[in-house]
Amino acid sequence: MDRHIMEALGKAKVVVENGKVVEVTEPKIKYCPLFAKHRGIKEISKETIKENIEFRIRDFGLFTKNRVVEEGRYIVPFGASEILMSALKRNVLDAVVIVADCAGTVITTDPNLVQGLCGRISGIIETSPILEVIEKIEKAGGVVLNKNTAEINQFEGVKKAIELGYKRIAVTVTNLEDAKRCKSLENDDIKILTFGVHTTGIEWSDDITKYFDLITACASKVLREKLKGKIKAQIGKTIPIFALSDFGKEILLERAKDLDNILITIEDLPKLSDNQPKPLI
Repeated sequence: MDRHIMEALGKAKVVVENGKVVEVTEPKIKYCPLFAKHRGIKEISKETIKENIEFRIRDFGLFTKNRVVEEGRYIVPFGASEILMSALKRNVLDAVVIVADCAGTVITTDPNLVQGLCGRISGIIETSPILEVIEKIEKAGGVVLNKNTAEINQFEGVKKAIELGYKRIAVTVTNLEDAKRCKSLENDDIKILTFGVHTTGIEWSDDITKYFDLITACASKVLREKLKGKIKAQIGKTIPIFALSDFGKEILLERAKDLDNILITIEDLPKLSDNQPKPLI
C-alpha cells in the first residue's frame, strides 16, 4: 500500500492511500486568494479540500502511477516552481533540489520537470515510492535521491547535486534548520539558493533573513510583519514572495524577464493588497 501525506490548502493534513483520500483534518486557513481566483473556492473546508485533492488525482495523477511529471505552462505568474523554472531556462541556476510526491527529494536541471512536479502541489510531508513515476522522472533527466524509500531530505539532495558537479543550486525548504544545513554546504565554488516554501505558521527568528534567499509569505503573519525593512525585492501582493538577499533578488528578476505587463517601482516593502489569506497565522 502506498501512503502520502501533504499539507494542502488551508494547511490541512491530507492523507492519500492507493489513490484515495482517506483523511482530511480541519483547515487552519479558511480563505486563500489563489484558490478563490483559480478554483472558485470562497471558503476552505474539509469538504472543499477533499474535492480539490480528488480533482488533482484525476487531472494530473497526483499520488498515483498516472502522475504527469513535465509541464511547460505556468500555473501562476510568480509561484516558486515558476521562479525556479525561469532561472533554469536562463542558466542562472545549474540545478534545483525539490520534493515530489511518489519520489521524495529530486535533483533536476529540467525546467519542465520542476514545473510539472511542483506547480500544483504544496507541502509534501511523507510519500511512498511509485516506480512508474520514478521512471518518468529519470527519463526526463531527474535524479531521485532514494528510489527505494522516496526519502525527503533536502540537505542530502543538495550534497548529491554537488557530487553531480553542479555549482549554483537552488533548494526548496520548509524550515529554518534545513535552510541553515543547506547553506553550510556553500564554499568559494558552490552557491546555494535557499527558497522557503510552505511557511504558514512559521516561528519568527532573526536568522530567517540570514539563511533564506527567497521566501514565500503563504499565510504567515510574522513574515508580513517582521520582514519590514529587510526585503530587497518582492513579487506579488496577495501571497508575496520576498527576496532577502542579492542572490534571491537576481532570481526574482530573471522570472520577471519571462513575463509581460511588468511594473517596476520603488516601495516600502512589504507592499500588500487588501486581499490576503484569512486568518494569517
